[in-house]
Amino acid sequence: MKKRPEVTAQTRQNLIDAFWSLYCEKRIEKITVKEITQKAGYNRGTFYEYFTDVYDLLEQIEESLVPAINELPPISILNEKMGMPLEMFMAVYDQNSKYYSVLLGDNGDPAFASKLKNSTKPVIRQAFLEKFSMDPIELDFILEFILSAMIGIMSYWFSQDKILPAKDLISLMYDLMENGVMNRVQRNVL
Repeated sequence: MKKRPEVTAQTRQNLIDAFWSLYCEKRIEKITVKEITQKAGYNRGTFYEYFTDVYDLLEQIEESLVPAINELPPISILNEKMGMPLEMFMAVYDQNSKYYSVLLGDNGDPAFASKLKNSTKPVIRQAFLEKFSMDPIELDFILEFILSAMIGIMSYWFSQDKILPAKDLISLMYDLMENGVMNRVQRNVL
């Protein structure tokens, strides 16, 4: 007897949702398959039809959240002031904020930020190398710095309930990248 795909997809999603509600409350090491299946209303055997363990479940969630290179819009550096495509990153982050805010938070997966950076870095690297002649090794360090800062500031923004309007956050990020932190601080000294 074949299972219906829509039922299978719903069962898998129910297990993911049960796991996620637990993961929002505690670290992965403290989550058991038994807890997930009880919360979702299934038996342990059903869980193992979809996942090998809780770490596999988390990995599958993360894989679905990291944009593939072919899913990213093309990036074009039109001029020296263009900088990074922040609106694109904000849109991706906002679309997945339910997950990103937890995965990039204090109790999340430390490796997830690296997965995000590694998924976007090749596209940005290519756009910069097409426009500017620069040392690729130095560019890698620049991209690591910028992407780490962007992920950090967006994570902080979500943890603070988006206290700053999105357009102001993007403006702040552009200003910090173009003019530096100290120039921003000195302009805003009371």
